[in-house]
Amino acid sequence: MSVNSSGAMSFLQSLLPSAEQQEAAADLAREMCDPDEPAGQIQFSLEYNFNSSTLILKVIQAKGLPAKDIIGTSDPYVRVFLLPDKKHKLETKVKHRTLNPRWNETFYFEGYPLSKLQKSILYLSIFDYDRFSRDDPIGDVYLPLTDVDLSEKPCYWKCIRPAEDSKLGEILVTLLYIPRTGELSITLVKARNLKAKDITGYSDPYVKVWLHRGDKRIEKKKTRVHKKTLDPVFNETFRFVVPWEHIRETSFVITVMDYDTVGRNEVIGKVVLSSRSGPTETKHWGDMLSKPRIPGSQWHRLKSF
Repeated sequence: MSVNSSGAMSFLQSLLPSAEQQEAAADLAREMCDPDEPAGQIQFSLEYNFNSSTLILKVIQAKGLPAKDIIGTSDPYVRVFLLPDKKHKLETKVKHRTLNPRWNETFYFEGYPLSKLQKSILYLSIFDYDRFSRDDPIGDVYLPLTDVDLSEKPCYWKCIRPAEDSKLGEILVTLLYIPRTGELSITLVKARNLKAKDITGYSDPYVKVWLHRGDKRIEKKKTRVHKKTLDPVFNETFRFVVPWEHIRETSFVITVMDYDTVGRNEVIGKVVLSSRSGPTETKHWGDMLSKPRIPGSQWHRLKSF
């Protein structure tokens, strides 16, 4: 890393004066250290035009990205920010079906005097494009510009810090509701990139589904166990009876578990589907209600809550 931790801390603390923001600065300083298990590497270069006060960033390529698609590849692109400004966002093009993309795209940040740049952080966020659901975060890179000698036109290879929730994996779920009969069906299709829980580097995953009404657990179902895999295919459908008058207070709590013959089974990650969940989960639930009798499928990222 081009700046030491104390330098990064003092720099970030000067940017973020409140107590709450000081804590955020400490978290950010830790994130700027090289990760133990990077999600690949990214190459980029910097140049500064002193006459026009323009920072020139070239996003060159990445290598060793994790596979986010079931076919074993990803569709990566990069979002670029100069923090603390989060409104001015730039993006590369999507490179399809590759774990070693080459972008060779140049971005210009105009009207940035050197004094302003020295208080800025270059933030690169790498995503996997998804046609059918929210794009998946792959990871990110932070580079404080306080100690970067822009006259040298530096070029970097930086390790990508993995996105936190992306480490747990994802699950593909199909929902179907028939208002006339009150039949609510959930199909657990498959999961991908699950977190390894066993010493072999695999897990023995299965899925538990709880139907909730408000805070009350109503009924539980579970799939069979799939041995030694991080990409299980379940294809199991469970049907529940939920009258229309109760549908708004109903939710599914989906828990992906790792089966253990000796110790206690471990939680890999969870998803809550309801009308009051996160943006992606709420959209899926809303689509189910707005398009009754039509099955709707969506990938959901597992979370640790």
